[in-house]
Amino acid sequence: MILHIDMDAFYASVEQRDNPDLRGKPVVVGGGSPRGVVAAASYEARRYGIHSAMPGGRAAELCPHAVFIRGRHEHYAEVGRSVREIFLRYTPIIQPLSLDEAFLDVSGVTRLHGDAETIGRTIKQTIAEELDLTASVGIAPLKFVAKIASDIEKPDGFVVVREDQLRTFLDPLPVSRLWGVGKVGQEKLHRHGYRIFADIRTRPCETLRVQFGSWGEHLWRLANGIDERRVVVDHLAKGIGHERTFEEDLTDIESLTAVVSHLSEQVARRLRRARRFTSKVTLKYRREDFKTFTRARTLKQPTDSTTEIFHVAEQLLGEMRSRQPRGVRLVGVSLGSLSEIDAPQQLSLFAEESGQVAEATVDRLSDRVSDLIGKAGLYRASSHPVKKNDQENKHANP
Repeated sequence: MILHIDMDAFYASVEQRDNPDLRGKPVVVGGGSPRGVVAAASYEARRYGIHSAMPGGRAAELCPHAVFIRGRHEHYAEVGRSVREIFLRYTPIIQPLSLDEAFLDVSGVTRLHGDAETIGRTIKQTIAEELDLTASVGIAPLKFVAKIASDIEKPDGFVVVREDQLRTFLDPLPVSRLWGVGKVGQEKLHRHGYRIFADIRTRPCETLRVQFGSWGEHLWRLANGIDERRVVVDHLAKGIGHERTFEEDLTDIESLTAVVSHLSEQVARRLRRARRFTSKVTLKYRREDFKTFTRARTLKQPTDSTTEIFHVAEQLLGEMRSRQPRGVRLVGVSLGSLSEIDAPQQLSLFAEESGQVAEATVDRLSDRVSDLIGKAGLYRASSHPVKKNDQENKHANP
C-alpha cells in the first residue's frame, strides 16, 4: 500500500503554531503588499475564497481583517525536514512532492511497524505530538488514489481505499480530481459529456484516444484504476531557489544587484545546509509587463560558495539588463544540477591562492552566526540595502 501525506495549510499552520495568538484567525503568508502574491492561506482564510498564487490586493479585498505575514521559507524548510525525519522512522522509500507532501511506500516494513493503516495513523499522531501540526493521510494501492484520498477530508483527514473499493471510491468523483486535469482540461471534458470518473471509465479507451489523443488514454487508465507508477526515492532535490517581487518596479542596477546578492546568500545557505553542490545558476527576471525571462550558466566546477554563486548571478543580471532594460517586477536566483557534497570532483591546485579556502571559511562562519542569531545577523555589504529595507518594513508593520 502507498501513503500520501499532506501537511494541512503548511506555511500558515507553522505560523499559527509559532504564534498562538494567530490560531483561529484568517492568516495569509505572503501577499502583504498590493504587488505581493499569496504563498499560503490558513483554512480560516480559505473560507473567504483566498488561495495560493492569488494577488495580495485581491486577498485583502476578500478578507480585510486577514493577518498578512511575510514568509519564512528557511524556517518552513527546517520544519519540513523534521516531518521527513518522522517519515524515515517508518520507511526509506519516500518520494517528496514538495516541502509539505510526499508519497511513502510501506509495503516492505509491515512486519516491523504494522499494516499501512497502522503506520499512517502512527505518523499522523507523531507529527501532531512532536511538531504540533496536522497532516492529512491517504492510503491506497495506487499513487494517484492515495493522493486523492488525502484531499477528500482535509484538514486533519484520514482516508483508506482498499483494492476492492477502488471502483466505488473513484466512480462518483468529479473529473477535476483526475491527475493532470486543470481548469481548461475540465472544461474540455465537460464539453464532451464527461463529468465524473464513471463517465470516462464506461467509455471505450479508443473513444478517449480519438477525442483527446494520448491524454485521453491516460485519463481512461486512471478512471479504470490503472496506475503503474511506483514510489520513486528522490535522493536529490531538483533545485533550490528564491525570488522576490517588488512593491515598485526597479530600474537601477544598484538596487537590483543588492537583491541578487541577498537572494544568492539565501540559496547558497540552503545549498550548504542540504550538503549539496550546484553546477548551474539561473536568474529569473520578470518585467513590469509580466513578461518573464530566464538566463542560466553552467559552472566549470560544482560549488557551494556564496561568492561564486553571486558572481555568476550578477553577470546574468548584467546581461539581462542590457537586453531587457525596462522596469523589473520580480527577480529570482535558483541553483540546479545539484550533486552530493561528497561526490568525486576535480580539486583545484590553487585553492589557497585563489581565496577559495578563505571564502569557504567565511561561508561556514556566516552559516554558524545565522543559526545562532538569525540570518539578518551577518551578511555581505552588497546585500545591505535589501536587509535595511526589510528591517524598516518590519518595524513599520510589526
